[in-house]
Amino acid sequence: MTDDRPREGREQSRGELPADEEYAEAFAQGYGEGLREALRDLLQHASRGHTAQELRLLIESRLARLSEEVELKRKSLLAPPRRPAWGSLLRTTPPRAWSSAPAGATPPLVARGSSFLIREERPAKAIELTTDASRLFTRVVLVSIHPPELAGIPPEKISILSVTPSAAPGDPAGEDSSPGALGGRLREPTEAPGGALVYLDSFEYLVGEYGIDTAFRFANWLIGQIRATGSALIVSLDPGALELKDFSRLQRAFNRVI
Repeated sequence: MTDDRPREGREQSRGELPADEEYAEAFAQGYGEGLREALRDLLQHASRGHTAQELRLLIESRLARLSEEVELKRKSLLAPPRRPAWGSLLRTTPPRAWSSAPAGATPPLVARGSSFLIREERPAKAIELTTDASRLFTRVVLVSIHPPELAGIPPEKISILSVTPSAAPGDPAGEDSSPGALGGRLREPTEAPGGALVYLDSFEYLVGEYGIDTAFRFANWLIGQIRATGSALIVSLDPGALELKDFSRLQRAFNRVI
């Protein structure tokens, strides 16, 4: 039966609901919003021409990360402070991180064509993962404001694409660090025989300088380039540098999120 009471009356009576009914109402609204988001994501993937098998893999990957996304959402509701995107300028390198894991823990396998997103406030696990995986690739490319030192890797095997905050397109004082310029400089090493292992820890800077949409397009292009050339990508990113919805959107593009 249709409720013919004025909207104001319905809202007032809703505020007078018993505690258990109020809880059920809040849960139902959250459940509905979750379904809407899931269906929107499915429609978005389907509109891109993915095959049924690709859609299945995408959905399984999202389900595997569901508990992590719920935890991120819970923390966001507690109003954590959002760090500015330029916080990447202060992300110095701490000691090795995998060594602090439980006994017997080993870095995950970095396969050709794979992309990893490492959630960490400062580059640590991503550096160690890059060092461990470097033996599988002919060349290693560092895209960073502060390129880390990779112990045990021959210097001639490493290329550095410095992200220079002061540089602007056409600025003779420094190389162009725009996403378009970085993409052009990444083509050669990734398309060379044997591909490349690409390490990137300056995504926050790209967001701050060029906007979230431009940074996303660069990330999606790079992940596609990695897949097409049999290279691999390891990205270190502080989740607090992005809005929750933006971070959730970004992590779906990666094969694995740690």
